Amino acid sequence: MVKKWLNTKVKVGLAALSLVVITGCSNGESVATVDGEKITKDELYEILVQSNGQQALDALIDEKIVNLEVKKEDIKVSDEEIDEEITKFIENAGGEEAFNNALEQSGMTEKDFKDDVIQYLSIRKLMEPRVEVTDEEIETYFEENKEAFNVEEQVEARHILVEDEKTANEIVQKLEDGEDFAELAKEYSTDEGSGALGGDLGFFTRGRMVPEFEEKAFSLKVGEISEPVKSEYGYHIIEVLDKKEAKDAVFEDHVVEIREKLFEDKMQTEYVTWLEEAREKYDIKNNLDK
Repeated sequence: MVKKWLNTKVKVGLAALSLVVITGCSNGESVATVDGEKITKDELYEILVQSNGQQALDALIDEKIVNLEVKKEDIKVSDEEIDEEITKFIENAGGEEAFNNALEQSGMTEKDFKDDVIQYLSIRKLMEPRVEVTDEEIETYFEENKEAFNVEEQVEARHILVEDEKTANEIVQKLEDGEDFAELAKEYSTDEGSGALGGDLGFFTRGRMVPEFEEKAFSLKVGEISEPVKSEYGYHIIEVLDKKEAKDAVFEDHVVEIREKLFEDKMQTEYVTWLEEAREKYDIKNNLDK
């Protein structure tokens, strides 16, 4: 749901630009020139309205309605709620770097995003009295999607990848002599992504790695380092850091997660209905049609 507000903010930004332009569009003021020929605010305004103006203005109207309803219902969003939602979004995005990249690609600042989160949480509070998720619905969803909640066998490993067997054997010897795996990975590994992380690949399930690598990684004990393993990419030295056994899903472990999923699904549908009802309560004048 929060992700939808990223797109809304882009629309709102376009609307804001259009509506700023309209305030001075009647005087033919120039916004650019080409060999002395003017491009006026009138012309820019017309292009903005034709391309995305109505959609963007609708987004602004919806946002205004939400703000008025939030004020009317005296809804408050705490700093703790905001921080918790932002933290969840950063985790789902894959970390701080991925989150910041998403912000940059959307053209948003951190303040824009925080305002978006406040808007989302406010809407959520408006919708809560209208959305119900029953225990029966949660149980049904779990039974119908049980396999998706099962935990597959996983291995956490790191590796050093080099092009030739001679170099691989030299690295194995260095490890046996007590040199640090992570430092050797940074120095030698041709896998630049994991190499910069000391060779760390995180946890992975079967089917994620090339067969030779996977077979060896899942056969090693925790803390064990392999001899050089040849694959189409070169020679790998693998160390297993941890393992997780396969585990069948237990209903009680996923109640909160499923309830949230069903609430979000219902909330998105109910929000559309609520917004249509709320629009009927306000005197809305759309001057773009004039």
